[in-house]
Amino acid sequence: MPTATPKRTIAFLLVPNFSMIAFATAIEPLRIANRIAGHEIYRWRLVSPDGKPVRASNGVEVAVSSGVEAERKALSGEGRPSMVFICSGVFVESFGDKATLSYLRETHQRGVSVGGLCTGAWILAKAGLLAGRRCAIHWENLPGFSEAFPRADVYADLFEIDQNIYTCAGGTASLDMMLALIGEDLGDDVVNRVCEQALTDRVRGAQDRQRLPLRARLGVQHVKVLRIIEIMEANLGEPLSLVEVARLVGLSRRQVERLFDKEMGRSPARYYLEIRLDRARHLLVQSQLPIVEIAVACGFVSASHFSKCYRELYSRSPQQERALRAAAVTA
Repeated sequence: MPTATPKRTIAFLLVPNFSMIAFATAIEPLRIANRIAGHEIYRWRLVSPDGKPVRASNGVEVAVSSGVEAERKALSGEGRPSMVFICSGVFVESFGDKATLSYLRETHQRGVSVGGLCTGAWILAKAGLLAGRRCAIHWENLPGFSEAFPRADVYADLFEIDQNIYTCAGGTASLDMMLALIGEDLGDDVVNRVCEQALTDRVRGAQDRQRLPLRARLGVQHVKVLRIIEIMEANLGEPLSLVEVARLVGLSRRQVERLFDKEMGRSPARYYLEIRLDRARHLLVQSQLPIVEIAVACGFVSASHFSKCYRELYSRSPQQERALRAAAVTA
């Protein structure tokens, strides 16, 4: 039976270099739900900061119907949305459009639900909306986000819904968050039918993991090695000694060394160093933290030692890494 007005009107605010997969997997389940229902339950419109087309990170340019200024006026009129989702992607740390941040704050203050797709949580946090709130962001951006916004309660979950703030990790996690929204509105039967149309075989929960399990990601099967790696990843800022790690898994230091040589093709000390440097690389390109602070955050005793190890692994200094990122952002 047709309805006079949709249940929800959603504004998708796209910013330069937004993630196309996060955007598409958010909007498509809404379209499918409308099709299943036989009438327009969900209505949406596309917005950009300046009202002009926006280029996604894959190079595809998307036309929009309005800009932030028009949307601000719509907040007090008939065009007021029930939800606003900001969709971003790579280079999100460089986004700082003041009009957009102000619009997000005003939207939230007026009782409209706000959300972030992919790295959108970064922009919501920059607008001051995530202090003390649970949120999710793409795993690759999590280290930099945690350092930049320590008051945000961030998790490596697929999505988080904290009262009227919705965030997801991007990729196909947008689909999972929208399925949760559809389930809230229309029930599990419609959700299952949307999944059938989208050819997805299950509904993932908010706390499902973002990344592949270590076993699949690293191609390692040995239980003890996997446990050792988990311990290392949980202790990057204050690295444990190999003796301490070995004790926690009930092995000797020599046994751990032999296991890593066989399963990983390098020593445990080398592997531990590599994952600490990988975290440092993320912090270098995602934050403005001084290099000495990044060194300390990743368990190095001095900036000079950190720089030496970084250059040996990546063939460039931390300063050069940042310069390359800056050039990519402005290109």
